[in-house]
Amino acid sequence: MKGLLAALKRAHSLAVYICRSCHAQSIELSLKNHHELMVGSSRELLQKLGSQVEVRTGFITEEEEAALVQELEPGLKKKRYEFDHWDDAIHGYRETERLSWGPACEQILNRVRSVAFPEGSPLLGPVHILDLDKNGYIKPHVDSVKFCGSTIAGLSLLSDSIMRLVKEDHSQEWLDLLLSRRSLYIIRDQARYNYTHEILKDEDSFFNGRRVPRQRRISVICRNLPV
Repeated sequence: MKGLLAALKRAHSLAVYICRSCHAQSIELSLKNHHELMVGSSRELLQKLGSQVEVRTGFITEEEEAALVQELEPGLKKKRYEFDHWDDAIHGYRETERLSWGPACEQILNRVRSVAFPEGSPLLGPVHILDLDKNGYIKPHVDSVKFCGSTIAGLSLLSDSIMRLVKEDHSQEWLDLLLSRRSLYIIRDQARYNYTHEILKDEDSFFNGRRVPRQRRISVICRNLPV
């Protein structure tokens, strides 16, 4: 098993391309805020998924993060961390859904919705909250099309982390996203349907060869309705 893990890590380090190197200059300028937040197995893959995967650093302020955590913490504390998800996709997690928010948090979520979804897009009412323990992780999976549509958008609270996307039928095609604390990630269309996504364990949390320590992480996820 250790040999297999080492081989997989080597495979993900053999050919790493930074997002900035694969875009035309005009696109680079428009993506200036996150042009080094994605690395992948090829320039072609980065170019292909460039319009379907987005990371926006510093999307919320420290004060806004604190407001979200303060509103979520009382409900989360009533739950215990689970290590056996119903479809074995998540280990070390607490989760809930929240429909109503205080004015400050609702304003934050409206900002997420405005940048992630087309105006008038039908959205899932409840917002999904996933609280991942420091030792927890999310295994590779594709969200069911029965429960959400073409786009997911998530705020990352309390910790940096690495999200990995891997082509379902071709494991050599992969993309790593650096999800810094208080960032927003957006995954759309084929990147959502044809690629698994996962949050790496703390011990596997490296981005382009650099260690990215994982702490407890709360993700606040907005989704649209299936068509």
